Amino acid sequence: MNEQAHDPDAGGEPDAGGEPDAGGDPDAGGDPDAGLEPAFQAPPHACDAHFHVFGSAQCYPYDASDRRYTPPYAPVEAYLQTARRLGFARFVFVQPSAYGMDNSCMLDAMRQVEPELRRGIVHLDETVTDAKLAEWDELGVRGIRVNISPVRRPEAGLADALRQRVSRYTAIAREIGWHLDFLTPGWLTSELMPTLRALPVAFTVAHMGLFPAADGVTQRGFQDLLALAADGSKRCWVKLTGIYRFSKDPAFGDVTPFAQALFATAPDQLIWGSDFPHLSFHDRVGTIELFNQLAKWADAAQRQRILADNPARLFGF
Repeated sequence: MNEQAHDPDAGGEPDAGGEPDAGGDPDAGGDPDAGLEPAFQAPPHACDAHFHVFGSAQCYPYDASDRRYTPPYAPVEAYLQTARRLGFARFVFVQPSAYGMDNSCMLDAMRQVEPELRRGIVHLDETVTDAKLAEWDELGVRGIRVNISPVRRPEAGLADALRQRVSRYTAIAREIGWHLDFLTPGWLTSELMPTLRALPVAFTVAHMGLFPAADGVTQRGFQDLLALAADGSKRCWVKLTGIYRFSKDPAFGDVTPFAQALFATAPDQLIWGSDFPHLSFHDRVGTIELFNQLAKWADAAQRQRILADNPARLFGF
């Protein structure tokens, strides 16, 4: 694996409006996990709390309005084959940006998993009805995604502009008992801190906040995230996901201090997800490779908490 795979400036996911990655062939580049074995078996009731599925483009067309990448073909059957090899028994589907507000691929995939084992995070448009929300809640949806491109450059006023959307989603989540799920570049995570602190509902922060690993754990934004996760409210959850998006180390060693700081500060507020199929990194980053990082970061008791106990609390398994 070359270092460029972990460099968000190297073109992995272009800004909205840029050319999408030419990554439609699932066999391109071979299997990054070839020859790898799981470093440990996941504990009973382990949950992969963040992954995506992609059907054929003919059945599930992509959204051209925010096209950041061309996904690999990654149906739920392919995902479950790897997930169950690792020992996962519970699954949280997350709506990817490639489908925009059309959640149908994800919802159809959820229906192929036993109801008691599945949960989902959706995108919402302005036209969603109470009846549709109730239908999705019955299906297992438990969260609403706020998704801004991980490589979007600093933009004055964007954090303020998002507040109205966040306020609307918060009202829905509060009413129905869901949470909010934030995927934002590190600079925007920092600028959203006042909004996050004031949220009256639970929320997750994907990819450890997407703060550049090169800037170290002492950077202001990450320190603010640590304080928020440990503030005693139990509202802020941090996802140990997508480390290849902010690491510049082929072995992810520069992410270890971030994981260690989170474990030391807020172990009850952490969840793990594979981020399968790794989108525009799918030919360079493997699910087993990422899973094995947990063996370096955590002992068996900590893994029990992060993979099983914590997600059971958040998602209501």
